[in-house]
Amino acid sequence: MERIDILGVGFNNLNLEEAVDFAYSLIDGTGKRIVTPNSEIVYAARSDAALKSVLNESDLVVPDGVGVVLASKILRRPLKCKVAGIELGEALLRKMAEGGKSLFLLGAKPGVAEQAAAKLREKYPNLIIAGTHDGYFKEDAGVISAIKTSGADVCFVCLGAPKQEMWMSKNREEIPALMLGLGGSLDVFAGNVLRAPKIFIKLGLEWFYRLCKEPWRIGRMMALPKFLLTVIFKGKR
Repeated sequence: MERIDILGVGFNNLNLEEAVDFAYSLIDGTGKRIVTPNSEIVYAARSDAALKSVLNESDLVVPDGVGVVLASKILRRPLKCKVAGIELGEALLRKMAEGGKSLFLLGAKPGVAEQAAAKLREKYPNLIIAGTHDGYFKEDAGVISAIKTSGADVCFVCLGAPKQEMWMSKNREEIPALMLGLGGSLDVFAGNVLRAPKIFIKLGLEWFYRLCKEPWRIGRMMALPKFLLTVIFKGKR
């Protein structure tokens, strides 16, 4: 499948429905990986060859952020739309529940994955939650064993970027489940954190809502203007 290059990271040009169908097709017991980089991660990958390689070697790469979509338009290689990781994950859950697939939740503080599992069972009664594990572990072996023993078809890896992307790549040969990196999504699934109101999401201002709620993010979000300036400079060459 052709990918659109944004500062060295190749993105699959799919809308949400297409991405869900493709993601579901990757559930084959061979440890496939899905990543959802935003502009901050793409910008970081410019100076981190290992991260760039990990992103490009993933089986599905979707743009989790309006910045990446805007960049694609500036470069005149437009992506269809933003595909938010949490929306991809939730849509995949619905399809998994219908198909009898099982899920493992990995990440967040102790107890959060269990809370998320309980909420998801309420929302999707037919969804099989095979197991959970928090993100505060020092050794991979026990976590890998838990995922493999659970027999999960899919594992949501919520360790934050770029840690989760590197972790999935490092352990891809040990874990047969499809792995999807979803950052802080477990806190949202658990009901501990609310997403931006729909109007903010529709207008592409989810980042602004998060900044208003968490002003300490200002340093990280400065990567967006740097990213766009780099794209604009590249587009003029």
